[in-house]
Amino acid sequence: MRRYLALILGLALLGFIAFQADLAEVWAAMSGLGLAGAGMVLMIFAVSFCIDSASWQLMLPSARLDALWLARLTKVRLVGEALNHIVPAGSLGGEPVKAWLLKRLHGIGYREAAASLIMAKTVNLLALIAFCTFGLALIWRDPRLSETFRVTAAAGLVVLALGVFGFYGVQRGRAASRLARLFARWRFAAALESFLEHIHDIDDRFGAFYGTQRRRFALALVLALANWAANMAELYAILWLLGQPITWAEAMAIETAAQLVRAGTFFIPGSLGASEAVMVVIFDALSGRPALGLAVALIRRGREAVWIAWGLGLGWLYSLTPAKIPELIAKTGDEETGDL
Repeated sequence: MRRYLALILGLALLGFIAFQADLAEVWAAMSGLGLAGAGMVLMIFAVSFCIDSASWQLMLPSARLDALWLARLTKVRLVGEALNHIVPAGSLGGEPVKAWLLKRLHGIGYREAAASLIMAKTVNLLALIAFCTFGLALIWRDPRLSETFRVTAAAGLVVLALGVFGFYGVQRGRAASRLARLFARWRFAAALESFLEHIHDIDDRFGAFYGTQRRRFALALVLALANWAANMAELYAILWLLGQPITWAEAMAIETAAQLVRAGTFFIPGSLGASEAVMVVIFDALSGRPALGLAVALIRRGREAVWIAWGLGLGWLYSLTPAKIPELIAKTGDEETGDL
């Protein structure tokens, strides 16, 4: 219920922004993109998506490092990320479905899939912190942005970094296994034996990747950082296509602000409303044209909608019918029986 209330809040915020905006100016800006420009935006995002899939590929020992497996994982991610955007589960609704598809289509066990998905999220967020650190330096140096905006961005990055590094430390320190050993001393531990075995196995996979596969870990980080840079390039390209070119420094500052807001409003599906609000605020500060910020945000929403439709279409081809989705999200995998 809280997720649906968050969605309603996002829709209300988006409606308020639209009510305040000059919609004629917004439409005039958006119409400058054209079909060729829309195709270019989709192409840039496709490259970004494939880079992110390649980063994930490095965390799956059963996946060969070749183009065929990259294509397979990209299709699995298409389905999962589409659900992450539309299911009110804090951007996690599609993760069980990714694990299910890996098992069903490619024979990758749930434990390996679960460990890889957790590590992929972690690596992606570690790269985001590095990207936003550079972006925050640019935000802080820009006199057009208010001190309140700069301080809020800095506070958001600090909170995000604390959470991500804490989560990474839990994985590196095998905290789950340590906790499981404490549970193992209790009388009812026998009933949890299978569950505790899963925890130890996944922690072993974390240790193997972070500790002994350091080259893969480093390359995954580089690819994840390249993915965030590609998002910045998309923003730069959109504004160039609209006839409103900006510098790369401005593009990085804007993208940093947008990503920090998305990270902070993860509880709203797709950060609906919040993403549009930050674009309106930052474009108003940088250029005095809030309508241009809303136009850019809506163009990105359009690209997102195309991607979601593609992912849902693939999911339907995989017989992932709407009736199955809540069941997959609600239950956990059992490696031995194959049940979800």
